[in-house]
Amino acid sequence: MNLVRTAMLLAFLTALFMAVGFLIGGKGGMMIALVIAAATNLFSYWNADKMVLSMYGAKEVDERSAPEYYGIVRDLAARAGLPMPRVYVINSDQPNAFATGRNPQNAAVAASTGLLHSLTYEEVAGVMAHELAHVQNRDTLTMTITATIAGAVSMLANFAMFFGGNRENNNNPLGFIGILVAMIVAPFAAMLVQMAISRTREYSADRRGAEICGNPLWLSSALRKIAVAAGRIPNDEAEHNPATAHMFIINPLSGARMDNLFSTHPDTGNRIAALEAMATGMRQTGARQTGGSQSSGWQAERSETSTRQPEAAKPERKSRSVPTTGWGRGGSEPPKGPWS
Repeated sequence: MNLVRTAMLLAFLTALFMAVGFLIGGKGGMMIALVIAAATNLFSYWNADKMVLSMYGAKEVDERSAPEYYGIVRDLAARAGLPMPRVYVINSDQPNAFATGRNPQNAAVAASTGLLHSLTYEEVAGVMAHELAHVQNRDTLTMTITATIAGAVSMLANFAMFFGGNRENNNNPLGFIGILVAMIVAPFAAMLVQMAISRTREYSADRRGAEICGNPLWLSSALRKIAVAAGRIPNDEAEHNPATAHMFIINPLSGARMDNLFSTHPDTGNRIAALEAMATGMRQTGARQTGGSQSSGWQAERSETSTRQPEAAKPERKSRSVPTTGWGRGGSEPPKGPWS
């Protein structure tokens, strides 16, 4: 259902883009808009991941420089049946993460230093599983195309007065009313469609990410912590590049809580509730399968790791720099989880 809804929203966004071209220059303007859309999408298809990673100063890491973080991504990717993506770290105190890339073979995942320092091993696994779910669902390409078309609609709207304001221009079928629609209504509609697509894909990635890591509660706990911290810790790069906000697991912008209508992400409370309901369903299914006499496999693995005290598991995570051995454990043996 989410796939059908996303396809419909993308089709509407493409039609809206061509309609703006028609309002500005009639049939000729519509054809120009089509050419612009094809050119911008072709460029973003091949270069969007490099552009976004460069915007945030992301640094690629490997098994030597960040063994635990890299190991989590490697094991989760294997569990999901995905090729190993490139792994990056963003030097930002705000805990957050995103995925990018045109397909699973050319994907990249990035986590901030704030996320790696403040979350437990299990919570980091839940977050990275969510990002890998975006890769598996091809959301990274979908959101790139969406952002590109929405940006192109706004660009055409900015040119509406120049190309459509000439009274002698007979190509403009609706005159000044058409110009106003192109300048005001169309960009607003494109923004709403972009947000609707983003919200749709986040719920799907939450569910699939919970399946990949094996425990929905790991991701729900991470979302709760990230949402609180994101409201207190600014992300300067995201503030300067708001068009990329939809890529993060939690909206990184300081105005994210102003109005749910204009948020690029679903309400965090609703996402947490959905994950907790999913965990309850998995627990009940496991109990039925075992006749209530013992825990299911994922429950046993969760109980084994949940008995550890979170602070004892990360005694050296006070450092705000990116350590060369994991993210603060000094290279100690990581706790085991269902991806191991």
